Amino acid sequence: MMNKHEQLAHKYFTEGYNCAQSVFAAFHEEMEMDEKEALRLSSAFGGGMGRLREVCGAVSGMFMVLGALYGYDDAKNDEAKKILYTRVQNFADEFKREYDTIICRELLGVEGAQKPTPTPRNPEFYEKRPCTAFVVSAARIVSEFIEENK
Repeated sequence: MMNKHEQLAHKYFTEGYNCAQSVFAAFHEEMEMDEKEALRLSSAFGGGMGRLREVCGAVSGMFMVLGALYGYDDAKNDEAKKILYTRVQNFADEFKREYDTIICRELLGVEGAQKPTPTPRNPEFYEKRPCTAFVVSAARIVSEFIEENK
């Protein structure tokens, strides 16, 4: 059974939002952020950063939520940086335990950057693309962390 954040991330993705938007916006209430603001802020990170097929958008969305909720704002606070970067690496490791990589092109089995035109969202897209599972997994990883660190 999916938790609230997994359900929201799944809903956003199947409505046509990209993977980063789907994960990030699923936590907009916890971040005390307007939904539209969350969707706009994360919009460039889909497709492995604007279809460059680099870091998976679901993973970028995870990291963005982590920064919004647990990030630092004192450039001289090296301990806070270390704590955040440790958490980022732990999130990445957890995602990699499930999917072996956090790189979009490796997850999808495609070569490098692609044209900026988005792939049409239709039933065939959702059937052949594993992205829905990535979005749900990323939302679960963040949600579990938040629960454990209340």
